[in-house]
Amino acid sequence: MPPSAEPRTAPASGGVQSLERAFDLLERMADAGGEVGLSELSASSGLPLPTIHRLMRTLVACGYVRQQPNRRYALGPRLIRLGESSARLLGTWARPHLARLVDETGETANMALMDGDEVVYVAQVPSRHSVRMFTEVGRRVLPHSTGVGKALLAQSPDDEVRALLARTGMPAATEKTITTPDGFLEELARVREAGFAMDDNEQEIGVRCLAVPVPDSPTSAAISVSGPAGRVTEAATERIVPLLREVAAELSVTLAGTTPSL
Repeated sequence: MPPSAEPRTAPASGGVQSLERAFDLLERMADAGGEVGLSELSASSGLPLPTIHRLMRTLVACGYVRQQPNRRYALGPRLIRLGESSARLLGTWARPHLARLVDETGETANMALMDGDEVVYVAQVPSRHSVRMFTEVGRRVLPHSTGVGKALLAQSPDDEVRALLARTGMPAATEKTITTPDGFLEELARVREAGFAMDDNEQEIGVRCLAVPVPDSPTSAAISVSGPAGRVTEAATERIVPLLREVAAELSVTLAGTTPSL
């Protein structure tokens, strides 16, 4: 089996192979942009076409996949309800960790995910200061102008980032926003070297945001601390970033929470 055909996770002891294969195919469809042909799935998964066809028929019947007029298969609308419920739970699990960030930094803490080409905020605990940064949970933004977006995209190869930027464009939210692919890739190189990302007045003038990815998250996620630039200073950054990394590691453990044996 070629490397691209390796399963995403090791089969669970006592697991049902057809379920493992079905979920693997759904993930491969998501990685491919949501729509694929059977031959593409066979090539990437290493499964024979008859097996894939049988699994896809079942997923179509359940509403989790739909067959397009061009005979290709697309992720189905029934997955939306599952995704929305899962996102709400992610926010619930993240909130105690974000609350710790607020308690120890005094600034607003956020959690965000990549959803397609956009960043979506799924949880927030606001600062207790009267002047504070506020982002509505559920808000979607383009990643190039945000700390969480930089933290998330820094984990992707440069060619994938260029392709995303070509699809979204790079509109300027402020005069500080990076608006060229080369400039943004240079910024991501700095993010990888430093181990954290910063939005320095790039999404909103007067606001600075520090962000790190959540390691080994089941879906690409990042957490951040945001506040007025006058409070999120260079000295504050040296104190906040190690705490962000520590909390991200703790959140990773929470998200990976093991399930008791049935």
